[in-house]
Amino acid sequence: MPGRLQNKAALVTGAGSGIGLESSVLFAQEGANVLLVDINLQAVEKAAAAIAQKSPNVKVVAAKADVGKEEDIKAVVDRAVKEFGRLDVMFNNAGTYHTTSCFTARRAHAASGIMHPEDDNALNTEERIWDLTMQINLKGVWWGCKYAILAMRQNPTDEAKGLHTGGSIINTASFVASMGAATPQLACMPLYSSRIGCLTRLQGAVLAMTRELAMVHAREGIRVNSVSPGPLKTPLLMDFLNTPEKRDRRLVHLPMGRFGEAVEIAKAALFLGTDESSYMTGTDLKVDGGISSAYVTPLGEPILPPPTSLV
Repeated sequence: MPGRLQNKAALVTGAGSGIGLESSVLFAQEGANVLLVDINLQAVEKAAAAIAQKSPNVKVVAAKADVGKEEDIKAVVDRAVKEFGRLDVMFNNAGTYHTTSCFTARRAHAASGIMHPEDDNALNTEERIWDLTMQINLKGVWWGCKYAILAMRQNPTDEAKGLHTGGSIINTASFVASMGAATPQLACMPLYSSRIGCLTRLQGAVLAMTRELAMVHAREGIRVNSVSPGPLKTPLLMDFLNTPEKRDRRLVHLPMGRFGEAVEIAKAALFLGTDESSYMTGTDLKVDGGISSAYVTPLGEPILPPPTSLV
C-alpha cells in the first residue's frame, strides 16, 4: 500500500533529535525521500543512517547547515532538489542559540524555540539579544520559506505518481505565541517559559508570516501552515522540574495532565505535509494538551499513557 508521502521529497531542519528526528522517521515511513538537516553533523548522520535502515526503499540524506545563515538554507534546499529532483515538504523546525563558544545547535525539542540565555522580559532584554534572536530564529524561518517556495514552483507534475507542482511548508511556532505566562522558567529552553521576551514575540511573528505567505502563494499550490507545540517532556525540562511543587505548578494548567512528546508534534507535521490537509493553509495547528483552551482543568491522573517514541 503506498505511503501518504509516496514519491515525494521532504526537507526537515533540526533533524538531529526531538521533533525533527521523529518527523523524519515518519516522513520516510510514509514513502518520502528525506533530507535531514542539522548543525550537528554527527547527530544528523547517525539519525539518517538509522532511518535508512528502517526505511530502505526511500533515499535518506544528511546535511549540515546553520539556519542563521541564508547561504546555508539555500544550499540545503538546492541539495534536496539535486538529490530528489523536487521538494514537496519543507519543515522549518530549527533555530539556533548562543553559547560561550559559538552559535550552535537546533530547536531540538522545538516546543517554543530556543532562546538566548540572556533573553529576559521586555524591561531587561538588551537590544543586541533582541537583534540576535530575531536574526536567527525568525529570519531562519523566512529563508526556509523563501527558498522552499522557489523550489516548489519548479516541481514537475506526474499524475501517475501523484505528484504535482507546489508543496507544503510547515513552520514550528509555539503556544507561547498566543498565551502569556508569569512563572519564571529556564532561560535557554524550548519550553513553557515567561523569560522569553524576544522569543515570544518572534513566535507571534512566525504565525503572522505563515498566514501572509499562505495567502500570497495559495493559488500556486503552495500551502503554508504552522504547528504550535505545548510544553514537551524533554530531559532539560525534567531536570528543571526536579520537585513535586515545580512539576505540579506546570501540570495544573494542562488539561491532559501530562507533558507532550516529540512524536505527537511529528504526527501533526506529517498530517500537514500530506494531501490529507490539502484544504488547509494559513492554519496554526495547536498540539498543546489543551493548555491554550484551558481555564479550570480536571483533577486526577490521566488514564492513558503517552505514545512511544519512534527512535
